[in-house]
Amino acid sequence: MSGKVRLLAASLIALSVVATACGSGDSAESDTRSEVTRVTAGATMSVSTSVARIVLPDTTATEPPAAEPVLAAMPSVVCMNLQSAQNAIQAAGIFYSRSVDASGASRMQVNDSNWIVVAQDPQAGVLVGEGDALLSAVKIGEPNNC
Repeated sequence: MSGKVRLLAASLIALSVVATACGSGDSAESDTRSEVTRVTAGATMSVSTSVARIVLPDTTATEPPAAEPVLAAMPSVVCMNLQSAQNAIQAAGIFYSRSVDASGASRMQVNDSNWIVVAQDPQAGVLVGEGDALLSAVKIGEPNNC
Protein backbone atom coordinates (compact mmCIF):
# COMPACT_ATOMS: atom_id res chain seq x y z
CA MET A 1 0.00 0.00 0.00
CA SER A 2 1.11 3.53 -0.62
CA GLY A 3 1.61 6.04 2.24
CA LYS A 4 -1.68 7.83 1.52
CA VAL A 5 -3.64 4.59 1.49
CA ARG A 6 -2.08 3.47 4.79
CA LEU A 7 -2.87 6.86 6.34
CA LEU A 8 -6.49 6.60 5.12
CA ALA A 9 -6.76 3.03 6.41
CA ALA A 10 -5.35 4.02 9.81
CA SER A 11 -7.74 6.99 9.99
CA LEU A 12 -10.74 4.79 9.21
CA ILE A 13 -9.71 2.23 11.82
CA ALA A 14 -9.26 4.99 14.41
CA LEU A 15 -12.67 6.41 13.50
CA SER A 16 -14.19 2.97 13.92
CA VAL A 17 -12.59 2.54 17.35
CA VAL A 18 -13.79 5.98 18.51
CA ALA A 19 -17.31 5.40 17.18
CA THR A 20 -17.48 2.01 18.91
CA ALA A 21 -16.15 3.40 22.20
CA CYS A 22 -18.66 6.29 22.15
CA GLY A 23 -21.65 4.12 21.24
CA SER A 24 -24.05 2.94 23.91
CA GLY A 25 -24.23 -0.59 22.63
CA ASP A 26 -28.01 -0.30 22.68
CA SER A 27 -29.34 -1.34 19.30
CA ALA A 28 -32.44 0.84 19.82
CA GLU A 29 -30.31 3.96 20.06
CA SER A 30 -27.86 3.19 17.27
CA ASP A 31 -30.02 2.17 14.35
CA THR A 32 -27.99 4.03 11.68
CA ARG A 33 -25.00 2.17 10.26
CA SER A 34 -22.66 2.98 7.42
CA GLU A 35 -20.07 0.82 5.76
CA VAL A 36 -17.08 2.16 3.89
CA THR A 37 -15.23 -0.02 1.42
CA ARG A 38 -12.07 1.19 -0.28
CA VAL A 39 -10.25 -0.79 -2.99
CA THR A 40 -6.75 0.33 -3.89
CA ALA A 41 -3.87 -1.48 -5.53
CA GLY A 42 -5.33 -4.90 -4.90
CA ALA A 43 -6.07 -4.30 -1.18
CA THR A 44 -9.63 -4.20 0.17
CA MET A 45 -10.50 -2.60 3.49
CA SER A 46 -13.94 -2.61 5.07
CA VAL A 47 -14.83 -0.49 8.10
CA SER A 48 -18.24 -0.41 9.78
CA THR A 49 -19.18 2.53 12.01
CA SER A 50 -22.18 3.37 14.15
CA VAL A 51 -23.78 6.78 14.34
CA ALA A 52 -25.75 7.56 17.48
CA ARG A 53 -29.34 8.64 16.96
CA ILE A 54 -30.38 11.94 18.56
CA VAL A 55 -33.88 11.96 20.00
CA LEU A 56 -35.47 15.38 20.49
CA PRO A 57 -38.29 15.89 23.00
CA ASP A 58 -41.81 16.22 21.68
CA THR A 59 -42.52 19.95 21.79
CA THR A 60 -46.08 19.62 20.51
CA ALA A 61 -47.42 18.26 23.81
CA THR A 62 -49.67 20.68 25.64
CA GLU A 63 -49.58 21.21 29.37
CA PRO A 64 -52.66 20.35 31.37
CA PRO A 65 -54.73 23.33 32.43
CA ALA A 66 -53.79 24.87 35.76
CA ALA A 67 -55.96 23.85 38.67
CA GLU A 68 -58.47 26.43 39.82
CA PRO A 69 -57.29 28.18 42.99
CA VAL A 70 -58.97 27.06 46.19
CA LEU A 71 -60.98 29.85 47.80
CA ALA A 72 -62.34 29.94 51.33
CA ALA A 73 -64.20 32.46 53.45
CA MET A 74 -61.84 34.42 55.68
CA PRO A 75 -62.71 33.78 59.33
CA SER A 76 -62.77 36.53 61.95
CA VAL A 77 -59.41 36.24 63.75
CA VAL A 78 -58.87 39.69 65.32
CA CYS A 79 -57.98 39.45 69.04
CA MET A 80 -56.85 35.80 68.71
CA ASN A 81 -53.26 34.84 69.35
CA LEU A 82 -51.46 34.54 66.03
CA GLN A 83 -51.11 30.74 66.19
CA SER A 84 -54.83 30.25 66.86
CA ALA A 85 -55.67 32.67 64.03
CA GLN A 86 -53.47 30.72 61.61
CA ASN A 87 -55.11 27.47 62.75
CA ALA A 88 -58.58 28.96 62.10
CA ILE A 89 -57.55 30.03 58.58
CA GLN A 90 -56.16 26.54 57.90
CA ALA A 91 -59.36 24.96 59.19
CA ALA A 92 -61.21 27.08 56.60
CA GLY A 93 -59.05 25.46 53.86
CA ILE A 94 -56.26 28.00 53.32
CA PHE A 95 -52.84 26.77 54.42
CA TYR A 96 -50.66 29.81 53.70
CA SER A 97 -51.28 33.15 55.41
CA ARG A 98 -48.93 36.05 56.06
CA SER A 99 -48.29 38.11 59.19
CA VAL A 100 -46.60 41.44 59.89
CA ASP A 101 -45.56 43.40 62.97
CA ALA A 102 -48.34 45.98 63.53
CA SER A 103 -45.98 48.13 65.66
CA GLY A 104 -44.02 49.10 62.55
CA ALA A 105 -40.77 47.71 63.99
CA SER A 106 -40.65 44.93 61.32
CA ARG A 107 -40.10 42.22 63.92
CA MET A 108 -40.39 38.58 62.88
CA GLN A 109 -43.16 36.54 64.48
CA VAL A 110 -40.99 33.60 65.58
CA ASN A 111 -43.21 32.17 68.33
CA ASP A 112 -46.69 32.78 66.90
CA SER A 113 -48.47 32.03 70.18
CA ASN A 114 -46.74 35.08 71.78
CA TRP A 115 -48.44 37.50 69.37
CA ILE A 116 -52.03 38.79 69.19
CA VAL A 117 -53.80 39.69 65.93
CA VAL A 118 -54.94 43.34 65.97
CA ALA A 119 -56.08 43.60 62.32
CA GLN A 120 -56.78 41.32 59.38
CA ASP A 121 -56.94 41.86 55.63
CA PRO A 122 -59.35 41.01 54.11
CA GLN A 123 -62.23 41.27 56.54
CA ALA A 124 -64.16 38.22 57.75
CA GLY A 125 -66.37 36.56 55.12
CA VAL A 126 -64.35 37.63 52.07
CA LEU A 127 -63.15 34.77 49.83
CA VAL A 128 -59.36 34.31 50.01
CA GLY A 129 -56.81 32.04 48.37
CA GLU A 130 -53.37 30.84 49.41
CA GLY A 131 -51.27 33.77 50.68
CA ASP A 132 -54.13 36.31 50.49
CA ALA A 133 -54.72 36.51 54.26
CA LEU A 134 -52.58 39.18 55.93
CA LEU A 135 -52.60 39.35 59.72
CA SER A 136 -51.21 42.35 61.63
CA ALA A 137 -50.03 41.41 65.12
CA VAL A 138 -48.27 42.79 68.19
CA LYS A 139 -46.63 40.91 71.03
CA ILE A 140 -49.00 39.92 73.82
CA GLY A 141 -48.82 42.59 76.55
CA GLU A 142 -48.12 45.46 74.13
CA PRO A 143 -50.83 48.11 73.59
CA ASN A 144 -53.59 46.81 71.30
CA ASN A 145 -57.29 47.23 70.56
CA CYS A 146 -58.39 43.88 71.95
